[in-house]
Amino acid sequence: MPRVIRETLLSMRDLVTTVGPFVLIALAMLIAMYVLLDPEPPRHVVLGTGPEGSAYEEFGRRYVEELRKNHIRVELRRTLGSRDNLVLLRDPKQQIDLAFVQGGASETIRQPSQPADEAEPISLVSLGTLSYDPVWIFYREAAAKKMMRDGAFTELPQFRGLRFNYGLRGSGTPGITNRLFAANLVDRDELKRSLLEDTPAVVALLAGDLDALSLVTAPESPMVQMLLQTPGVKLFEFPNAEAYTRRYPYLTPVTLPRSVVDLSRDVPPRDLPLIATTTSLVARETTHPALIQLFTQAASRIHGHPGWVARAGQFPSPAQTEFPLAKDAERFYRTGPPLLQRYLPFWLANLIDRMWVAIVSIGIVLIPLSRLIPPLYVFRIRSRIFRWYRQLRAIEDRSEKKGASFPELVAELDKLDEKAARINVPLAYTDELYSLRQNIDLVRDRLRSGKLG
Repeated sequence: MPRVIRETLLSMRDLVTTVGPFVLIALAMLIAMYVLLDPEPPRHVVLGTGPEGSAYEEFGRRYVEELRKNHIRVELRRTLGSRDNLVLLRDPKQQIDLAFVQGGASETIRQPSQPADEAEPISLVSLGTLSYDPVWIFYREAAAKKMMRDGAFTELPQFRGLRFNYGLRGSGTPGITNRLFAANLVDRDELKRSLLEDTPAVVALLAGDLDALSLVTAPESPMVQMLLQTPGVKLFEFPNAEAYTRRYPYLTPVTLPRSVVDLSRDVPPRDLPLIATTTSLVARETTHPALIQLFTQAASRIHGHPGWVARAGQFPSPAQTEFPLAKDAERFYRTGPPLLQRYLPFWLANLIDRMWVAIVSIGIVLIPLSRLIPPLYVFRIRSRIFRWYRQLRAIEDRSEKKGASFPELVAELDKLDEKAARINVPLAYTDELYSLRQNIDLVRDRLRSGKLG
């Protein structure tokens, strides 16, 4: 191997050996920070939806597609509805991360005393409101004609005595329906109440086994869209919608615009006043922050379009949430997606976003230590030369003793000179190598001239 290449490789080896410990310290600190901060989100997440055929289930399918783009597998957990979702989210024994929850659903859950041997309920955070869920009260026109000449109900007390389906127990619909009738001084016993799931209830209404039913769901629900276009089925209007929203803060007055259901048939034939609650995406407080980011960004793409009762860009929104807003969701609503995510793949942008504080902290620690690298490098190179001075000094000390064998000492100096000639050092330090060899020659000359000893 040519001498120049050999010396270059040697210099690189010395540099790597000197810098190596600092690199290992930096890697150890970085790995420790990575384990502590856990920047990578889990690749599997469970999302609670609602009953089969519900709008929540349809929303869930859209989230599956959105999160798949970032290699996150979303498992949909079919549930009874909002109330059931809240119970599952708060239960530490249940494997569920996020769920759809209607406004007001938490008011219907009783809070029993916590047994001493059970874990505390899990705290929840909101990712924002996603859509309006109007209160749809459909009734058979034939049933209304038996009580009203024009076959239309205008007040909730007029439903007394009818066969009315409140919705499936475990969903948010029975709670809201109960409160609406209670506000009108209608006791639940004054109605022939049933608690069927939405699909069987709609079938019973169309078959004449029910007179009316209540649905609290998004307009995207296939059952809502079908009932709005079914002859002989009418939708109850809320002309005093504002009064309900003043009494119940989680309700909002909304309008179903004329012809929005079917322009060709002018359905509905006029603007209909309704009341609506909001649907929120709720997560456990322990849910990974990166998942919060991904779901919030997915919500903006899924729910940001105009709907029957919402304007474009109105949802998702940080307003009207019954739970504290998650910090990462709040940052999204305030500034949009993080800057790095606009230009880098999510996994890389998220890694930098989560780790930059750790990287800066490691830099603050290592920068002062890095000042030791040049002196250590110089010491390592010079030690390769200086260690031979010890042998040179030993030979010189022995020459001053009586009975010293000068030929043997000169032979040792010759061997030392040969070893020094084979020392490889960077060019910047060859002057010190030459100084060593000159000093060897100097001692050897003095021995031969008899000036030592």
